[in-house]
Amino acid sequence: MTDQADRTGRRVRPGAPYPLGATWDGRGVNFALFSEHGTNVELCLFDSVDAGSESRRVPLIEQTDMVWHVYLTDVRPGQLYGYRVHGPYDPERGHRFNPAKVLLDPYAKAVARSVRWDDALFGYRIGDPAADLARDDRDDAAFAPLAAVIDSAFDWQGDRPPATPWHETVIYEAHVRGLTRLHPDVPPALRGTYAGLAQPAVIAHLRRLGVTAIELMPVHHHTDERSLVERGLTNYWSYSTLCFFAPDLRYASARSVEGAVAEFKTMVRALHAAGIEVILDVVYNHTAEGDHLGPTLSMRGVDNAAYYRLASETPRLYLDFTGCGNTLNVRHPHVLQLLMDSLRYWALEMHVDGFRFDLASALARGLFYLDRLAAFFDVIHQDPTISQLKLIAEPWDLGEGGYQVGNFPVRWTEWNGRYRDCVRGFWRGDGGTVSELATRLAGSSDLYASTGRRPYASINFVTCHDGFTLEDLVSYERKHNEANGEDNRDGSDDNRGWNCGTEGATDDPAIRALRGRQKRNVMTTLFLSQGVPMISGGDELGRTQGGNNNAYCQDNDTSWTHWDLSGDQRAFLEFCCRMADLRRRHPVLRRRNFFQGRKIRGSGVRDIMWLTPSGREMADDEWNADHVRCLGVRLAGSGIEEVDDEGRPIVDETLVYFMNASADPVEFHLPSFEPGLTWTCLVDTSDAAREGRVLMAGQSLLVADRSMALFVAVPD
Repeated sequence: MTDQADRTGRRVRPGAPYPLGATWDGRGVNFALFSEHGTNVELCLFDSVDAGSESRRVPLIEQTDMVWHVYLTDVRPGQLYGYRVHGPYDPERGHRFNPAKVLLDPYAKAVARSVRWDDALFGYRIGDPAADLARDDRDDAAFAPLAAVIDSAFDWQGDRPPATPWHETVIYEAHVRGLTRLHPDVPPALRGTYAGLAQPAVIAHLRRLGVTAIELMPVHHHTDERSLVERGLTNYWSYSTLCFFAPDLRYASARSVEGAVAEFKTMVRALHAAGIEVILDVVYNHTAEGDHLGPTLSMRGVDNAAYYRLASETPRLYLDFTGCGNTLNVRHPHVLQLLMDSLRYWALEMHVDGFRFDLASALARGLFYLDRLAAFFDVIHQDPTISQLKLIAEPWDLGEGGYQVGNFPVRWTEWNGRYRDCVRGFWRGDGGTVSELATRLAGSSDLYASTGRRPYASINFVTCHDGFTLEDLVSYERKHNEANGEDNRDGSDDNRGWNCGTEGATDDPAIRALRGRQKRNVMTTLFLSQGVPMISGGDELGRTQGGNNNAYCQDNDTSWTHWDLSGDQRAFLEFCCRMADLRRRHPVLRRRNFFQGRKIRGSGVRDIMWLTPSGREMADDEWNADHVRCLGVRLAGSGIEEVDDEGRPIVDETLVYFMNASADPVEFHLPSFEPGLTWTCLVDTSDAAREGRVLMAGQSLLVADRSMALFVAVPD
């Protein structure tokens, strides 16, 4: 095709429909935007983030397969841009086109200007009696988010992914800003940034804790809701994505958009060099545009009926399985392409190692119900790149039938909410939990074995970003979310903690000792369980949110990790590091296959045995008894010697541990059916002075109230 002229008389070329977005090839930039129902598209070029209007408009008169495109030879990296898309404004038919609104490119690789809240950002006139049915023609060019063209070139210096096997993985969930905002060994200018996370002191901490993968809360460019901004708050958690390709510049120390993208890559490169994988928490289930009364910022104005799930009878409204006002329409082939292009971009261009999918059940919905064979899963499994990465589902959404723990396909792991609830219930002292606890400790075969998955399909966690921290879990019985400005109505009322004597901080030594013991119980349980342990960032440091169990809008001391450790906190950090090392040194704690309960050849013992305090195997009628709050577990090691990554020998030894969640001490007996063994205590969560003691087979020990003890077998 021949060159054409835009309104200024400059020559433009037709360009190509793929790749979508703005692509710099060294000579010029190709712009391509999908809009199925749009009737005309204009590219708007801006001179600066402070510009109140575009300096140039370029019509995209070429359309191929519903993609509008143009190639400009006089545009370079750093150019700011947006789009105006023409078409019907007819909300009752699902269309919300409004050329008065400058729109963010859904494929933008960098966002140079965030939303500047103003009524003009809404496609309808706020306060009009007809609400969103009447179009608002005020121009929002001074307030709309703007994308930037980037040059993606970067020297990866031979970067290679750590490719840690799942059964050897330890995950650390963290917020880029919160983890290092107060770190004393991170240069002040780098605190709270991608560069800060890559600092040697931070990496050294993660390695001491045995972390093999850091799971970053959302780093895609997000929007702070207007209601929060007006209350002086922000969406700190960032689960309000506006662009699935752009790293949020607010987490960068670099001042330029290209510098920020390079900073993210540098962070990944540094973590990989330390053997730590990078997993991104991604929010593909909804966007920041909200419900039918939300702003027109990007996809709503590009093609609302294509990008979002609309109610079939009333397409003015959105199907909302997320609680955030809208649900992305993954059933549409171009929207599915958008998500896959985003995943491939982060994997191939940014070198990340995996993804945790927020409210993943929403991505599997057909009409209303969950479909395990949804197109989203099919495409991922067939993709030669994405299918080989670490894939983690948050296996629920807020719609009917949305709780899908255990129902995701092979190759997927899941946040195991049933593990969380069961371990919490047991250590809280709830009765009737022992039977399920045994299943969770052994890798949750009831959830994963029948579909061919392994124990590492279970991502085991007791706390995460959503809810109480570990410190608050043992310190508060009720939520304290007043600072969020919603009269303490937000946050889960079911997420109750264990008030160990009094609500909140205390100087009472007995209460503090009990809380410390419960924290050690949780961390010990986590590292002794089959599956993949996940630590909520800061738990190992005693991070508290003052009882706030929904600190999504608290970008301040409430959420940030504090590194000035007291004696108790420092001791707990050392304990956590020791438990991580213990898991690494004992292969029986990180099995690739489920226990079978079979007798081991040449002996009368099974690969896993569940013991009563008397040292005998649990009887059927004892499993669900409400009064039973203690359990013994014997894990048979193979005796085979391995060598770790540093060349040190590791012997797969037999372990036994005793758990007592009751309020009184319980006398346990070591197994008497193995007279040739002695047992050495490795861990006692009630009294470290007891560690190292040696007991004979059949000998008794007193396990303190709300504590546990771990022993390793030593052949006679």
